[in-house]
Amino acid sequence: MVGQDDLVEYGFRRVIITITAVMCALLEIVDTTIVNVALTDMRGSLGATLTDVAWVITAYAIANVIVIPMTSWLSQQFGRQNYFAASIIIFTVSSFLCGNASNIWELVAFRFIQGLGGGALLVTAQTIITESYPVAKRGMAQAIYGMGVIVGPTLGPPLGGYLVENYSWPYIFYINIPLGIIATFLTLTYVKSPKYGEKLKANQVDWLGIISLIAFIGSLQFVLEHGQQDDWFDDKLIVFLSVLSVVGLLAFIWRELTYKYPIVNLSVLKDGNLRIGTIMCFILGFGLYGSTLILPIYTQSILGWTALDAGLVLIPGSITTAFMMPIIGKLIQRGVPQGYMVAAGFLVFFVFTFWMHNIITPDTGEEHLYWPLILRGIGLGLLFVPITTLSLSTLKGKEIGEGAAFTSMMRQLGGSFGIAIITTFITRFTQEHRVNLNSHLDVTSFEVQQRIHQLQQGFMSKGFSSNESLAKAYQVLDLTVLQQSTVMSYMDIFMYLGVMFLLCVPIVFFIKRGKNKIDLADVMH
Repeated sequence: MVGQDDLVEYGFRRVIITITAVMCALLEIVDTTIVNVALTDMRGSLGATLTDVAWVITAYAIANVIVIPMTSWLSQQFGRQNYFAASIIIFTVSSFLCGNASNIWELVAFRFIQGLGGGALLVTAQTIITESYPVAKRGMAQAIYGMGVIVGPTLGPPLGGYLVENYSWPYIFYINIPLGIIATFLTLTYVKSPKYGEKLKANQVDWLGIISLIAFIGSLQFVLEHGQQDDWFDDKLIVFLSVLSVVGLLAFIWRELTYKYPIVNLSVLKDGNLRIGTIMCFILGFGLYGSTLILPIYTQSILGWTALDAGLVLIPGSITTAFMMPIIGKLIQRGVPQGYMVAAGFLVFFVFTFWMHNIITPDTGEEHLYWPLILRGIGLGLLFVPITTLSLSTLKGKEIGEGAAFTSMMRQLGGSFGIAIITTFITRFTQEHRVNLNSHLDVTSFEVQQRIHQLQQGFMSKGFSSNESLAKAYQVLDLTVLQQSTVMSYMDIFMYLGVMFLLCVPIVFFIKRGKNKIDLADVMH
């Protein structure tokens, strides 16, 4: 183990460590979204229902969010190099087992184990990159890490679409194996562990804190993932788990504030900038994962695109974000206040959502989506690194690592809340718009009758009888109304997202300028 100052690397070693850490962060994040496009194929080959197959996403997300707050503590117990290498091995082996699963519940169990390994990769990678750079270049280090975090969710769908269309769904897991083996070798060869205090004995471990954290986060994640399809609080399990989540949260807060060796140090939240930063990370997760969810659904279900095309449309925006990251890192190094960049980022995101609200129709073309998605990429670039650095700017030493755990957890939770709330509102808004459209649709009007007659004639020309053709004409009309109502619900979602981002702009006035030079030395031990 080495001292803090000895962690800074130069030249070839730093390049290798950076590549290893970004690759691990990418592996974890790509695996969050890559399965979305393969769910239909999994259902077919494993004989599962849609509800069952949704657990492939839920299990991974629950494991992820449980392990992230514990990562700092686990690194201290086992040594960072050992913990990081073990996490990569767990992730890689469980990827192989996922690909070989013979039924849906085997796959769900292995996805949970994969999530436990993956959650650790995300935050530990951030620490390793940050500590390998000297203090003056740490804004750039965050930018390099941010490229992986932002580009990852976007790479998942096109990569998954390509593998499913050209091979089969197990390959979305097998692709992790060679990368995992390389990352393990590089970690054991190049990554160093900082010195820690004494390890805790078994009887000092905060088992009650761990159990209450699992009860709180695990139950909350389940409620968010399954609330919509189970009719929220009309379902007894959802009610039970909601109560368990609240009880778990209260028990967790009480335990961490009173126990001598807490698994998560809550006192770090006394810092005002960190509190504001965690709120903004939550909103960033909400916007990032929420808009990443709406766009593939809209392009596939309304515009009829393939999974690969739906994924590819997001790529130019991701490249824009990746291009922005080093520029933002340089601006932070030169002393441009992060608060100004965050305010600009929220404003840019507002313009993106307003633009999307105005252009989406049942036949929007790819050329209409190109520039709004580039704008979204610029917004994400302006938000990610400044929010991460200003959250930690007034913290020192070990607190920085503990603060980074909160920002990562809140970004993940923001994504979960975003997806749950958006899917619920899409369903509700679609029903409302459908009722409204039907009430204004006068079947006796000349235009409607003419349209039904044209459709009827079209079906009759294909050999259907007069009555069959009339029934089919009414079906087409009903589907057109449903399609219009769905598009209108997406428009509503974009409008509300825009208002949310606009309301976030004044938050930046509450940020204090850090007196100490931003030193992200201990991010996520």
